[in-house]
Amino acid sequence: MRKVLFVEPVIFIYIFASSLTRPLAQQFIYRRLWEEEYNSTFISNSNVTYCEQNKSSPTYIKQKEVQEQASVFTMQLDLTGAIPSLIVAFVIVANGDRQGRKRSLVLPSIGALIADTCLTVISYFNLSLSLLFAVAFITGLFGSMATFLGGGFAFIADLCHDEKQKTTRIAVVDLIFGVVSGLAGLSSGYFLREIGFTWTFVTSSLLHVINIIYIVFFLGDTVSLSERQHEAPVSFKELLRETFSGVYLLFKTAPYKKRILIIMLLLTFMSYLFTVTGGSSLFTLYELDEPLCWNEVYIGYGAAASTSISLTSFLGVYLFSKYLKDIYIIFIGIFSYIGGIVMAAFAKTTLLMFLVRVPALLCFMPLPVLRSMLSKVVLAGEQGAVFACVACLEVVTGAISLSVFNIIYAATVAWFSGFSFLLSAGLCLIPLAVLCWLLCTSWHGEDLALLTPEEVSSLDSVDS
Repeated sequence: MRKVLFVEPVIFIYIFASSLTRPLAQQFIYRRLWEEEYNSTFISNSNVTYCEQNKSSPTYIKQKEVQEQASVFTMQLDLTGAIPSLIVAFVIVANGDRQGRKRSLVLPSIGALIADTCLTVISYFNLSLSLLFAVAFITGLFGSMATFLGGGFAFIADLCHDEKQKTTRIAVVDLIFGVVSGLAGLSSGYFLREIGFTWTFVTSSLLHVINIIYIVFFLGDTVSLSERQHEAPVSFKELLRETFSGVYLLFKTAPYKKRILIIMLLLTFMSYLFTVTGGSSLFTLYELDEPLCWNEVYIGYGAAASTSISLTSFLGVYLFSKYLKDIYIIFIGIFSYIGGIVMAAFAKTTLLMFLVRVPALLCFMPLPVLRSMLSKVVLAGEQGAVFACVACLEVVTGAISLSVFNIIYAATVAWFSGFSFLLSAGLCLIPLAVLCWLLCTSWHGEDLALLTPEEVSSLDSVDS
């Protein structure tokens, strides 16, 4: 049977199922902790959740305690899954240049299926929340989201023979990520209200089953079978050595300017991802708290608002790339995020919280542009190595960011719940400083990326 190289359906289904589960898992934890704290059933009506706003009330104090507990629990859960997924993402994605990209897609899908199945059992039988730590660790062993996205972006990069198409094609994947996660967030509230936690987790599990079948039986690979057959079987120890040596050679053999450029681009990517991940991860807890006191449907509306941000960010990349250099597009995106997150820090009404998305309409532009710039800099046989670096940075940065911001939110929610958002905006000065340095030294990504290694070497010779 002839197989296809159409990976977008795989990305669509995986992102939808994962984005459907994540906000529900957060709400599931919040409700269970609420019920344990109050020893009563969680209350929710068609408008808002039960939310005490009288600061002198004992109920208000307990409510803040639940916020703190949920924040710390989520942080611990994310760390548990991040540690094993770091190693798996690095090994699997980096070796995709030789062993194919499909395993980077199928392993995280299997892990997500196991996680959703376990969530179904925990929800149905009302089991202890501590079991979620085992679920997170097992999911991490299969690579999780970082491995999936690293393999997906490398798959797309393999299909792009024209370097100028990479920015647009990678931005399309980010568009799918944003639009689908928004649709999943919008529908999650209705899923929860109509069929509850258990059957929503069942639905997500079925979606992952469909995805696994498509990957295994219908999706082709960008690395040909003949190339993989020439690769002799290696032990796990040898595989690790080859992986780390491949990434090491990516930096060692690169000319000086190219090496510095890769490091600076990775630093920019990591620092911006840190601020965006940390700030946006707190939205659900922030919206559940007073004075917003949103219920599951309103939280779904808020998550769906990211759909418009993804669309406008994609259109921004598509249009700006025709007239501006990549580095200026990144500047615009960062300032867009700063405007939105500062506004969120002072949003105390439902209308204002929805309007937070307006200044942030272009905030997703920097990530696909930075991925594209990194992909342009390296050779075709180094795509797996560079995307493995990106995948590992996503795991490490995401885990640290979630931990730091959840701890800070737990410590500051009682006196100013918007403090973490202001901190996120302030930390954007780091990627801005790196970009300013690149701009002042005229080391624009696309200027060096489109040169061959020989041409970059000649530049180094001239400089020396």
